[in-house]
Amino acid sequence: MNKLKKNNIVKFPENKITDQEKEIEAIIFASNTPLDINAIESKITKKINVPKTLEKLQKFYLNRGINLVCLSNKWSFRTSEKLSKLFSQQKTIEKKLSKAAIETLSIIVYHQPVTRAEIEDIRGVAFGTNTLEILMELNWVKPGGRKDVPGKPIQYVTTEDFLSHFNLQKLSDLPTVDELGAAGLIDISSIERSIFGTGKFYKEKQDEKKEDIYTNIDEMLQDTLSEDENSEKDPLKK
Repeated sequence: MNKLKKNNIVKFPENKITDQEKEIEAIIFASNTPLDINAIESKITKKINVPKTLEKLQKFYLNRGINLVCLSNKWSFRTSEKLSKLFSQQKTIEKKLSKAAIETLSIIVYHQPVTRAEIEDIRGVAFGTNTLEILMELNWVKPGGRKDVPGKPIQYVTTEDFLSHFNLQKLSDLPTVDELGAAGLIDISSIERSIFGTGKFYKEKQDEKKEDIYTNIDEMLQDTLSEDENSEKDPLKK
């Protein structure tokens, strides 16, 4: 029972910890990995009952912002679970891509599949640090096999996430360099047009081109047959 002093001040019991308990507290706090009892005992200056001391410290930190926890028989300080929401807040920070990253992405988009050397050749300069890596971290670009040339260099292509991010159904929906200029998005007079390609590199366009080739062959055969028939009807025609 607490007794009232003459000055009417109540003297509450103080929750003090001993010097040995402070040592254990400091040892666990300073460690970058959880410690077992043997590791703690090897570091203290005076032999004491470590398990009992740890239980006392655990109770001392029970209702604080930092708790002393034991996981797999190893002890460490952790943020209180009650405050977990405070540290789970996420803040989205928008960062603009560098000019090099934009040019590299444009080349890959309009010339894919394309190798690193081909990108550098089109840009006219060597890659900067982490330019490709940044695009790959965004999951807009990924390796797309190797080119069948000496050295077998990796080719790069765009991903489904790239189409989703820019709200595109397919690559052929991308605007041409003239359309970008007409919309005021780029300055055609100062832009290197080769960066944006011509669209002939799309697989979709290549398929269409193949169909056109076969159509032309059919027309040529028809014209040849017609000429042969006319020659037979008119022997004097050469």
